[in-house]
Amino acid sequence: MKNIAFYLMTLPAVFLFAAFHTFPAVQGIYYSFTNWDGLSFTYDFVGFKNYLNLFKDGNILNSYLFTFKFAIISTILVNILSLSIAVGLNAKIKGKNFFRGIYFLPNVLGVLIVGFIFNYIFSNVVPQLGDKLHIGFLSTNILGSEQLAWVGIVIVAVWQACAFNVILYLSGLQTVPSELYEASSLDGANKWQEFWKITFPMIAPFFTINMVLSMKSFLMVFDQVIALTGGGPGRATESISLLIYKGGFQGGEFAYQSANSVVYFIVIVLISVFQIKVLQKREMNM
Repeated sequence: MKNIAFYLMTLPAVFLFAAFHTFPAVQGIYYSFTNWDGLSFTYDFVGFKNYLNLFKDGNILNSYLFTFKFAIISTILVNILSLSIAVGLNAKIKGKNFFRGIYFLPNVLGVLIVGFIFNYIFSNVVPQLGDKLHIGFLSTNILGSEQLAWVGIVIVAVWQACAFNVILYLSGLQTVPSELYEASSLDGANKWQEFWKITFPMIAPFFTINMVLSMKSFLMVFDQVIALTGGGPGRATESISLLIYKGGFQGGEFAYQSANSVVYFIVIVLISVFQIKVLQKREMNM
């Protein structure tokens, strides 16, 4: 009877998950084989036509290039910064709990709110500061430049993502036995040697988790782009998620962008699986 009760308790959650996740996903795959515009009551099946057209669309190619560039650079930066901050916070310093709270604060703030704040900073505060200091490259709004707008998005995304990654790395550092550091100090190891020979190998599983989650999150970037550039200037910072949203819900390309989202989902899964395989293999070789 207890087992039956447990199963019955899970039914509401299963139903809600199926209704708001599984069913829409399956429905999106179904529509990707049609020419439905998202509004009309009639549509025709077109087979794999939408999928074939994806590889001929220059806008989709540009969005994939921007998203991959952004995701790779942001993933590298956020893990370097997060690990450095976590190691510093894990050291014996005064008020480290206060600093832990400060570093976690960006994770509490809404992404859109942070984006709009930084939009104002990049558009007004930084150019005014550049003019007063007579620094040329700071005097212009980088969000208005096709070549530099992505840099602003990287800065905001990395700044906010560091908060969560620092917490994960701190959790990993807590699992490293202090006896290992004591033994290494007796052997004359310096801090750099301790990090590469003890700290990093011991927290390798946490590094794997952070790398996979960071890459997945940055590949799905949407809010930061909306708040900072809206995909502009032109289409210079149009991410895949933003393109799917604009084309599907505003451009009458619901079926076409459904096909794009299916391909996008497959790409993210393949990248995540590849990362896990490579990084776990690296863990075993440490």
